[in-house]
Amino acid sequence: MGGTEHLSVRRAGATLILTLNRPEAKNALSLGMLVGLYDGWLAADEDDEVRSIVLTGAGGAFCAGMDLKALAGKGMAGEQYRDRLAADPDLHWKAMLRHHRPRKPVIAAVEGYCVAGGTEILQGTDIRVAGESATFGLFEVRRGLFPIGGSTVRLPRQIPRTHALEMLLTGRAYTATEAAAVGLVGHVVPDDTALEKALAIAEQINACGPLAVEAVKASVYEAAEMTEAEGLAAELKRGWPVFDTADAKEGARAFVEKRVPVFRRA
Repeated sequence: MGGTEHLSVRRAGATLILTLNRPEAKNALSLGMLVGLYDGWLAADEDDEVRSIVLTGAGGAFCAGMDLKALAGKGMAGEQYRDRLAADPDLHWKAMLRHHRPRKPVIAAVEGYCVAGGTEILQGTDIRVAGESATFGLFEVRRGLFPIGGSTVRLPRQIPRTHALEMLLTGRAYTATEAAAVGLVGHVVPDDTALEKALAIAEQINACGPLAVEAVKASVYEAAEMTEAEGLAAELKRGWPVFDTADAKEGARAFVEKRVPVFRRA
């Protein structure tokens, strides 16, 4: 099913679960992890049986950001992936969802540390669940660095600008409760249950028409870059064809017959 030594992949029904798997380093990003992530995004989009993606971390952490030594490919850690990076110098940005947006909905299940590059990846996900002890933050300015994973652009579009600037300019840590209060995450749940909650949300999405789900997601992101009038026109262009699909007809029949619809991406 793919994956690398730092990124594990498994299926749960129609959901593909990608797990950042380097717990000894709080799942700090490595070349192997980035290659596995990008391959995972592509695999999900290419498999019609996959209807949602859950991104999580192993060992009680989500992601503590970049491991600069591993990213440089020094020694055994990552050297075998240097050819992939040479072939696609943009691969790491695609893996971090900076330059790639999966067609399928991506749900983040966060436990523990989700800081620096972890918070940047989080901004590329669609729905976010956090354990109550999770920690968020963009620590880059505290180290004289720049959060170049997209946060100066995305964060002010996702949460109020005053909160985005405070997070970016102070580099302080945020609790899960604070992250939810400013709108960075949507759900705060008891520790060790974030994945369970994310999978429950995924199941609700999986029960919906997949063509409709993908079109709705695409429309939301497309319209975000447009004026309201442009967005409404684009919505019609994406939305009307959905009504002509077999899935739409099945949904209508199931409603009339008072049964659960069976969608087939047609």
